[in-house]
Amino acid sequence: MEFFEIVKMTSKGQVTVPASIREIFKLKKGSTVMFKITETGVFFFPCEIKEKKYFTQEEWNKIERLVAEKGTIYKSAAGAKKHVRSL
Repeated sequence: MEFFEIVKMTSKGQVTVPASIREIFKLKKGSTVMFKITETGVFFFPCEIKEKKYFTQEEWNKIERLVAEKGTIYKSAAGAKKHVRSL
């Protein structure tokens, strides 16, 4: 499919994506797009940014166990370290 639209760039380097293209790609206010530069030109892609999970399920389980045990007092650092290693 080939489809052409011509728009002017503002002094701030901004362009308005024509309504016809916004409709085709279902772009709305706040949508994220990506630009890819190649030897033949610039490509414009709608994209979705997903949140990266920083902890594995196993790590979350350890954190939840630690939170559930908050308030535990250890007599020494060695005792606390031993407990953490056991998780």
